[in-house]
Amino acid sequence: MTKCGEATGPVTMQSVAKAAGVSPMTVSNTFKYPERVQEETRRRVREVAAELGYIPNHVAGNLASGQSRVVGAVIPSIKNSSFYKYVRGMQDAAAETGYELVLKLADTKRQETAAIRTFIGLRVAGMTLVGNEHEDQAADLLRKTGVPVVEAWVHRDPLDMAVGYSAAAATRAMVDHLAAGGRRRMGFIGYAGDVASRYTERLPAFEERMRQHGLDPGLCHLADEADGFGAGPKALDALHRMDGSIDALLCPTDIVAAGVLFECGRRGWSVPERLAVAGWGDYEIASEISPQITTVQPNAYEMGRTAIDMVVARAAGLESGTRLTDTGFEIIARASTAAGME
Repeated sequence: MTKCGEATGPVTMQSVAKAAGVSPMTVSNTFKYPERVQEETRRRVREVAAELGYIPNHVAGNLASGQSRVVGAVIPSIKNSSFYKYVRGMQDAAAETGYELVLKLADTKRQETAAIRTFIGLRVAGMTLVGNEHEDQAADLLRKTGVPVVEAWVHRDPLDMAVGYSAAAATRAMVDHLAAGGRRRMGFIGYAGDVASRYTERLPAFEERMRQHGLDPGLCHLADEADGFGAGPKALDALHRMDGSIDALLCPTDIVAAGVLFECGRRGWSVPERLAVAGWGDYEIASEISPQITTVQPNAYEMGRTAIDMVVARAAGLESGTRLTDTGFEIIARASTAAGME
């Protein structure tokens, strides 16, 4: 019996094939093109591979074509639960199509450019990025290499392909929801500084819709994105100073909305009677806090799955040219904005 740590040499595809009683091509297809292998055979091959410690080489077997079966994904954060759902969607779709997903975090455009260079060097089958704001050299590099690229959380002006939804449309829908509940003195919380368009396009949409309802659009506060929960109390204090009769708040994330709820509790304000609070993202906290938070659900999981499907289709030569996919959004109405004020 082989002892732990004892060198036995690499486990090859041929070793797995022999042990499973199938051909090497069947082993290859099990990991690369699982849909081509019958379920029972696929299960047996994977069990044998796991027992022997076999890990398929996703690069070497594709050197002739110059392309691996790896998709590179760059995301700006893993703290945001919308990105968690987005990554889960990508991971599930990649697994189902025989691809591997490799993630890199990039908090800045410079870090994103470095990640893009790394993935191009790895000869990935394609890439997914968040947003369409990139350094010029990154965009130029992507155009020159021709690697399939999907920009997620984007609904217009893609570099190559894009999947997302309109944050402006979602903002208008939330204003409509609050107005239908009888709210007239609505406040808006956004983010200051150099932030992505999925944030910056919300304020103009808020102002436009408020005017269409015949309401004052001037109650706006721009918070520091890094403040997290702390942005809620600061924003509420600033907006309440502007107008003591404020009756609703549209927050940039459910985290900020939760921070507002905590502050309302400290002030003895009832939600939604004294103040309606709406969030964004449908984070886990939105459905667990009391009262539950009304929010914009961006269909992040579906977005992730679609992004991978678009990359895989392009890599297989099934799609060409620029393509936009709108995965939409939903207003999830919960107790924090229920109609009926004091």
